[in-house]
Amino acid sequence: MEKLAVNEEPIGCAAPAVCEFSSASLHACAVRLQVICNDRLGKKIRVKCNPDDTVGDLKKLLAAQTGTRPEKLRIQKWYTVYKDHITLEDYEIHDGMGLELYYN
Repeated sequence: MEKLAVNEEPIGCAAPAVCEFSSASLHACAVRLQVICNDRLGKKIRVKCNPDDTVGDLKKLLAAQTGTRPEKLRIQKWYTVYKDHITLEDYEIHDGMGLELYYN
């Protein structure tokens, strides 16, 4: 077993400061993303999520913070509109990455 020191309590682990895991459970235990969504109307929304969450899951988290229904949100980067059933990992969305948020 390896040990990983983290600043926050990892999801699914009992100890707040140190998480014990095998290399197979690294993905589920310690990896969290913070995605910044800018709606270009002066609001930047920071959302914590997992790499295996789908874009639809991200929309649900954003909807909870904005008060807008998830089906009325569109997430994109430049001209690429992200589809709801694809995971953040598949789109290569990393920690701290900025995305564009539009209201349909």
